[in-house]
Amino acid sequence: MPNDPVSEAKAIVERYLDLSMVPDPEGASRLVAPGFRMIFTGGRQFSSPADSAAFNAKRYSWVKKRFLRTDAALDEATGEVRVFNTRYLYGAWPDGTPFETNRYIDIFTVKDGLIVETQVWNDSAEILLHGAGLAEAPL
Repeated sequence: MPNDPVSEAKAIVERYLDLSMVPDPEGASRLVAPGFRMIFTGGRQFSSPADSAAFNAKRYSWVKKRFLRTDAALDEATGEVRVFNTRYLYGAWPDGTPFETNRYIDIFTVKDGLIVETQVWNDSAEILLHGAGLAEAPL
């Protein structure tokens, strides 16, 4: 049976996300390539799952992802697979206030069976601005 790089990349990303939600940054780090980059909304850059776990520990009391779908596409020229995972974050803010409909999309680049980059986009910053009375428009 031939390798299916798209299915393999989707499985790697979903495993990574599962480990990240435990959180198990050590386990998640086994799925990332040397030189891994994680870019959060606003341009914050991290180089390991432990870095993002530490950041999330300050922003949320706890947080998980409720997956809607995972899609992927192979870039035949580079051998990279772009994997898109989306739906909602749910959890609690540091003050204990629960949330459950915080939209997100994570965009991963997978090559040779390892994640080389992920871009993390979600509504957290906008929600926090709104709560602080600093939003430029209603949510």
